[in-house]
Amino acid sequence: MRVAVYRKEHFNAAHRLYNPEWSDEKNDLVFGKCNNPGFHGHNYEIVVKLTGEPDKDTGYVFDMKKLSELIRENVTRKFDHKNLNLDIEEFKNLNPTAENIAVVIYDLLRDKIDNGLDLKIYLYETERNFVEYPA
Repeated sequence: MRVAVYRKEHFNAAHRLYNPEWSDEKNDLVFGKCNNPGFHGHNYEIVVKLTGEPDKDTGYVFDMKKLSELIRENVTRKFDHKNLNLDIEEFKNLNPTAENIAVVIYDLLRDKIDNGLDLKIYLYETERNFVEYPA
């Protein structure tokens, strides 16, 4: 029997979507308001999903308190109230799109969670726009 457990956390961060190899005109055309040189921010919601067999002794797939601590330690403390482009090493050469942020979060958590558990990240940039990784 496999069961999925979910933990939701949030962080607030600023970013700018921009490709330095493109002209300002092309960046404006592709990224629109998200290309604002003064940056813009989001109230991100992150949902971490773990799927696996419940432990026979505890009944847990994963201790939710421990999962919350892992997310806070490795993601929210790192990203909250930061400028992703300027403050986060992973985005020095990576455009901080929702897609790329989700992949970075996955990579930050994957080695801290037993490989026997499937890990999936859902990142909500807005109520209506969200990404899933891996898809």
